[in-house]
Amino acid sequence: MTTSTLSTSRCFPPQIATVAQFTRSSLIISSTKIKVFKQSRSNIYRSRPCKCSVSVASGPPQIEMTEIQKPFPAEVTRTIVALASVGTLSMLNQDGFPLGFGVRFAVDSSGTPILCLNESQKSLSADNKCSLHVQLEQCGLRTLHCTILGTLEKPCDTMALRKLNSAWNKRFSELLDENLIHVINVEQVTQTEDYAENGVWIGLSDYLSAEPDPLRDCAVKIADQINALHKEDIHRFCNVFVDLEFQFVDAKMVWVDRLGIDVHVRSTHNDVYGVRIPFPGEVTNEKGAKSSFNGMCQLAWEVEKNLCFPDFKKVKNFKKIMGTMI
Repeated sequence: MTTSTLSTSRCFPPQIATVAQFTRSSLIISSTKIKVFKQSRSNIYRSRPCKCSVSVASGPPQIEMTEIQKPFPAEVTRTIVALASVGTLSMLNQDGFPLGFGVRFAVDSSGTPILCLNESQKSLSADNKCSLHVQLEQCGLRTLHCTILGTLEKPCDTMALRKLNSAWNKRFSELLDENLIHVINVEQVTQTEDYAENGVWIGLSDYLSAEPDPLRDCAVKIADQINALHKEDIHRFCNVFVDLEFQFVDAKMVWVDRLGIDVHVRSTHNDVYGVRIPFPGEVTNEKGAKSSFNGMCQLAWEVEKNLCFPDFKKVKNFKKIMGTMI
């Protein structure tokens, strides 16, 4: 793993801190006195330069819990459809019954789903209204869901068809018969964190303007490596950075994104709780994520050994997870 250090805060001597506390009036008075003093000693300064030194003491690395500690639902949804390649397309058939069947899909830069449908599949629908349900399993511990509602359309513009075919080729390394290309004109989106969880509705403008998480392609690898090699550090994170109201016997990383990590914690009563531990700052790639993790490991170890004062707010939010074990 990449070794790095978290940014440290700087502690200045009391004399410097006192100057920063002067009022405006006192500063004016002080500047006047300094001016007089300089005039009376001007000849001394010309003949003998003033010598001084400044000492700066570095404090321990700090973690600042930002207001935004996890990606917005729109970003999570864009990440789901960017990583998944299969889903369930549902439509009303000619008799008015909902009919769902599995499809492969890709997405373009705006998150529009691209489908490959033959005429027999297209004719199953009484109208163009449809939904695409997509799931993303995370390290075998959580399954994210999203459902895109909209209308099924067949593009006719030649340039648009080429761009859609290019997006499909990028996902599946194959080109399509342009007569089979269909898209879902997105109208509504809902996203759910896991089974038995309540979903949230996402505005169309939020969905279209959101970007997939930059760590999406390496998140599984990072989580697997940390769970295999740094289990002790994950346990220490839960003790140091989280204000748990119970004792736990196991902890495992579920996912990592640009703003932090998700962890599942198992209590002594075998109840599982989900905990969100944010990074000190936003990361944009695998190297940055590992760097932040290493810095947090060092800080957690120093706090545990009483070598460093825990100058940060502990995470207090956690929720019970139903129907899962770690």
